Amino acid sequence: MSRLSVPCHVKGAVALQVGDVRTFQGRPGVLVIDVTFPNVEPFELQEITFKNYYTAFLTIRVRQHTTAHTPAKWVTCLRDYCLMPDPHSEDGAQEYVSLFKHQMLCDMARVLELRLILRQPSPLWLSFTVEELQIYQQGPKSPSVTFPKWLSHPVPCEQPTLLLEGLPDPSRVSSEVQQMWALTEMIRASHTSTRIGRFDVDGCYDLNLLSYT
Repeated sequence: MSRLSVPCHVKGAVALQVGDVRTFQGRPGVLVIDVTFPNVEPFELQEITFKNYYTAFLTIRVRQHTTAHTPAKWVTCLRDYCLMPDPHSEDGAQEYVSLFKHQMLCDMARVLELRLILRQPSPLWLSFTVEELQIYQQGPKSPSVTFPKWLSHPVPCEQPTLLLEGLPDPSRVSSEVQQMWALTEMIRASHTSTRIGRFDVDGCYDLNLLSYT
């Protein structure tokens, strides 16, 4: 599926003094980054990409356009997404991340603004943020490819001439499979049939299966 980059304005990070970490440097544990789209109509968000920089958890909120008589509302579409699995190591600390709309908790249509809430509860990392932020919307859809109906439902008039010969009758396939299954069950249930060509329990041939001329 194609995608188009959405021009946006990324505001500077604002530190919130509501983090769950308080060090002697007085560093807050939560940062907020607002993203606006000044010259873009409300759009359907397809993907968000960025490079992480020591952010442990990410929450995303979007402001969506509603009806003309209702003010736009903020909704949370991603909550505490883990970017660093282990706070004592740098695993995931500086990796590129892609988030798609199917990972979100709400519909990503009619987006007006975006808010990223970054959280780093560990005192090991003194600064954190996200870099190289890119927002994408869904591009023009590719022309749909229609497959012939005979691939799933064979109809004589819709089948190619070269494939008409040798194809099984679809109306008889299911009944023949059921007959084969029933025959298999009958063979399994037959005590005599299971001993053909084998020794019986006493180590002798079954006399009923042997015929002498």
